Amino acid sequence: MSDTENTPIVYLIDDDDAVRNSISMSLVVEGFSVKEYSSAIEFLENYHDQPGCLVADIQMPRMDGLELQKSLHQKNIKIPIIFITGHGNIPMSVKAMKSGALDFIEKPFVKKDLLKSINNALHIDYNTRQKDKSHLEVQNRFNLLTSCEKEVLNMLVKDHAKLTNKEIAETLGISKRTVEVHRSSIMAKMLAQTRAELVELSRYCSCILETS
Repeated sequence: MSDTENTPIVYLIDDDDAVRNSISMSLVVEGFSVKEYSSAIEFLENYHDQPGCLVADIQMPRMDGLELQKSLHQKNIKIPIIFITGHGNIPMSVKAMKSGALDFIEKPFVKKDLLKSINNALHIDYNTRQKDKSHLEVQNRFNLLTSCEKEVLNMLVKDHAKLTNKEIAETLGISKRTVEVHRSSIMAKMLAQTRAELVELSRYCSCILETS
């Protein structure tokens, strides 16, 4: 992926061309990369989970801010949302905040307030993506385990990781030495140094059995 593709974007949605262009120019002057959309629908048709944050007018024709927010949730898109609102739309904005919006800024807003909110949103987006990336890496390591190793891993992390190798061997009907070999391989593949670390990593493995 190129540096350009990694650059966070401020996605700006407002059906008022003059307002949208004014905000966009203001953000570009501050060094932000900005993409403009005249409607929520246009944004959804063109967004492909790139890094950044969303700045949107909450009251828009065809699809308003709450409907946009609901659509993003349904698509499991976690981009932080900052809503710009008029005084009469504050109840709507409060509802949006309860549904996960990061912030809402009332018109007319102070530029520094918007910049602060955007910087916070981009920071949150970066951290979320890094966390998701780490969890995916752990899941990929888990997928390298054999079926037998996955069974042993489940036993290693169940009951607060209290089972001994002997107890695991008796439960699975295998020798203690086989458990030790599997355990060594599991630790290597999962890049875990201790059993406690292995337990923590297993939290991000979607295929851990219900018995764990």
